[in-house]
Amino acid sequence: MSVDKATLDAKTVAKIAHLARIKVPEEDQAGLAQELNKILDWVEQLNEVDTDGVAPMTSVAAQTLRRRDDVVSDGGYPDKVVKNATDAAEHFFSVPKVVE
Repeated sequence: MSVDKATLDAKTVAKIAHLARIKVPEEDQAGLAQELNKILDWVEQLNEVDTDGVAPMTSVAAQTLRRRDDVVSDGGYPDKVVKNATDAAEHFFSVPKVVE
């Protein structure tokens, strides 16, 4: 399958800069276009890599999350918690319905 390679020119860089609200001097646009084209070529190389059978990962190092035990260290007095509530029902705060 043949894919036409997209290349950026100074005019396209000027348009992108305008859309991104970035001020790029006219004399820098051609050089920036070359740099962006190199980046796009590199991304195209990445698209050629066969990743079938490769599991997604979040890091190059195998890690597991450290977890602590979920221990209740405070509580056990629901009556005190809702004591000042304007409308409490079964130890919960009641609020008006906002979605129909």
